[in-house]
Amino acid sequence: MGSTRRRPLLVPALLCVLVFFVARPSTAGGEARGGPGGDSGAGARVMRLYEDASAVERQYEEGRRQAVALWAEADRAARTRARAGQGRVAAGGGPAGAARPTRGRREVSRTESGDGTEAPASARGDSGLAAEEARARSRWRAAERRNAVLAGARRTVLARLEEARSALEAEAEASVAAGSCRGAVRLGRPAAGHRAGWVAPVGTYRVSAGFGEGGGHWAHRHTGQDFAVPVGTPVRAVGAGRVVRVSCGGAFGIAVEVEHPDGDRTRYAHLADVTVERGRRVAAGEWIGQSGTTGNSTGPHLHFEVRTGARPGSAVDPVPWLARHGIAVR
Repeated sequence: MGSTRRRPLLVPALLCVLVFFVARPSTAGGEARGGPGGDSGAGARVMRLYEDASAVERQYEEGRRQAVALWAEADRAARTRARAGQGRVAAGGGPAGAARPTRGRREVSRTESGDGTEAPASARGDSGLAAEEARARSRWRAAERRNAVLAGARRTVLARLEEARSALEAEAEASVAAGSCRGAVRLGRPAAGHRAGWVAPVGTYRVSAGFGEGGGHWAHRHTGQDFAVPVGTPVRAVGAGRVVRVSCGGAFGIAVEVEHPDGDRTRYAHLADVTVERGRRVAAGEWIGQSGTTGNSTGPHLHFEVRTGARPGSAVDPVPWLARHGIAVR
């Protein structure tokens, strides 16, 4: 059976990175809105903190997996001692997610008998087993201490992300109230399209209100598909096209409309921020905004709409439309 003791642990350099995540200020630098000299804005801060949170989360989950593996190694050492039938059982515990271990560990055996004479070879062998178990438990405890640091960094980054989301939402509401867009924001990375084809408008989501639903929230019926996502989630162009409209008011709040080569149009509404301007050509998967809850909205989500042209009343159900382009909405 292979040992996990050589599995790389979280090194001190990682902890230095985490200190950087926690210590760096929550204002974003070098991520200007519009052109040179523009202000940074909450949208750029939210995007940066999303990336920080994602990095910390990955390290935290990896640390938890390592802790479980190291606990299993310590447990195997304890089971080896138990099979040897030596020592006394003492209670012990393990990390969350670990399989229920052998209950406790064997105490380190004495190398001498009670009368001062040398203990038999079996006792000396037990001493070696006890030392192996102690080393395994020491590695596990070190991993648990690192995980405690990771957990603290994770809480700090997530708290800052929530603060930035609130600031972004406030900026968006002020923009809608004024009836004027604030201009495109650069989110600190180049516009990156996917391979030729189509993508979902957001990455991770929960499907909410569907096309054609009725109720007091809509004048007649719901004209799109809603994707429930947190404020500040990157919104992507589902396919290549040209931005034909950017609006900041009314029932849709902040919204972007893209016309695709076949004449169909897609609308992305209730945004908190936009990253494109009218006339801009976009690629499939390119970030065009950040989700929000502006306009006639009951909570953070993306309203995604498909129209077969510019005329009113041409909205079609986005789910089968996306399916025809190879995108399954679940």
